[in-house]
Amino acid sequence: MVAFTIDLAADARQWADTADGDRALIYWVLASLMVAEERITTEFSGLVGAHGSEEEATFLATQQVDEARHMQFYARYQDEVVADPAAISAHVNRAREQLSPAFEAIFDGALVQAHEQLIAAPHDLAAKTRFVTIYHLILESALGLTTFNFVTAYLDREQVLPGFVEGYSKIHHDETRHIGYGIWFLRETVRDHPEQGDTVRQTLRDPLPSVAESLAPPEGGSDFDALGVSGGDVRTFALGGLTRRLKLIGVPIESL
Repeated sequence: MVAFTIDLAADARQWADTADGDRALIYWVLASLMVAEERITTEFSGLVGAHGSEEEATFLATQQVDEARHMQFYARYQDEVVADPAAISAHVNRAREQLSPAFEAIFDGALVQAHEQLIAAPHDLAAKTRFVTIYHLILESALGLTTFNFVTAYLDREQVLPGFVEGYSKIHHDETRHIGYGIWFLRETVRDHPEQGDTVRQTLRDPLPSVAESLAPPEGGSDFDALGVSGGDVRTFALGGLTRRLKLIGVPIESL
């Protein structure tokens, strides 16, 4: 299991020697991942309950287990590499202190609201479409894949934190499988119920400013200096991925 089997000894040694500026940015990224996994793990059961077939229910149940394992890995990483051992909830509380209002608007606002609506009406196709759009297109795709791309490129280039790269890469494999489900569901839904294309569009319009802001460097900086890229590079990558996925779904980005 990813959470407990990966060797983090080298990471612990290297973390102590990491420059303050680089360490601050990397910790900011780790905090984002920690909070994201905690939130999406606890705000997911409604989608399992809204399954449309036994096969879909089985897949979604495995996804929820994946998310819990991911959260455990990040918690262990903060225990053994970044901080003193503490409960997962303590890690999350500490991580939240590092994050922006835009991040909170997405994870504590849009995601929670969409999940509550889905639990209240599990057979409401629009509610399910909204939730999958936020969860799979915004959180796992636009934010998750973008973060993975730039963080692992930096760590590989610098040849540091090999345990984190190994664990994060396994998590990334899970996330791409999850995103495949989201694209499948939204493509099939928009094809069979064209009016749900408008649900996807409206769901994306509302949080996009917060998504763009959450992809900005911490504390209003113009560049992710430690990663060797600019904020513009990060946002361009995210927008390119979102554009490709929306085309597959049948809701081109030009129609937003």
